[in-house]
Amino acid sequence: MKPIIGLSPLYDEEKRGLWMRPGYLDVLYACGAIPLVLPFDSDAVDVSQVLSICDGLLLTGGVDVDPRLYGEEPIDACGPIQKIRDDLEYRLLDTALEKDMPVLGICRGSQILNVYCGGTLYQDLTTQQPGTFNHAMEPPFEVPCHKVALEDGEPLHELLGVDSIPVNSIHHQAVKNVAPTLVPLARSIDGVIEGVWMPGKRFVWGVQWHPEWIWDVDPRQRQIVQHFVDVCAHSAC
Repeated sequence: MKPIIGLSPLYDEEKRGLWMRPGYLDVLYACGAIPLVLPFDSDAVDVSQVLSICDGLLLTGGVDVDPRLYGEEPIDACGPIQKIRDDLEYRLLDTALEKDMPVLGICRGSQILNVYCGGTLYQDLTTQQPGTFNHAMEPPFEVPCHKVALEDGEPLHELLGVDSIPVNSIHHQAVKNVAPTLVPLARSIDGVIEGVWMPGKRFVWGVQWHPEWIWDVDPRQRQIVQHFVDVCAHSAC
């Protein structure tokens, strides 16, 4: 039986509609999962019911996380914020973590995971962390633009069996203070935290780059998503 992976939707404020980048769907299909784009419904009972048919949760990329969630006011360099999205993903994490459901956060998904668990973000790396390079690459996004070092002994290092991997990079925010319940998985060459995970859970990982853009040209990126899907498949059995 194929696992069903729920995906947090992206929201188009102008059209007041949800949408999804096809790369997330493509990589999940390729890894043997059935992707399910979730509705914008933050009601706790509804979220619990919707996730009851899912075997895993993928938190997608998108707009900036509201700095007020980690006790800061937005600076000028902070990008667009969508309260509706923050509310939904907080509720999804409430349910998923309570159920010990496998969770993979990508880009914003990794950031919201860290904030939800009590961590903070750089609202804008260029403004708030001088000395970092530009993490917001130009297209095409299917090619790597820098490397990340994998934390020795942590699960991503164990999975891939290498000390570093090339990644793409499409963000201007990033993890600042890691949440108390999370542990770093990877760092870029300028020291920015590029991945986190939660010990004690079956699978709760966040990566700052975008495997869904590069999985079909870099087998290591596919391997990350495949590992997530495999854990979800165990839940579906």
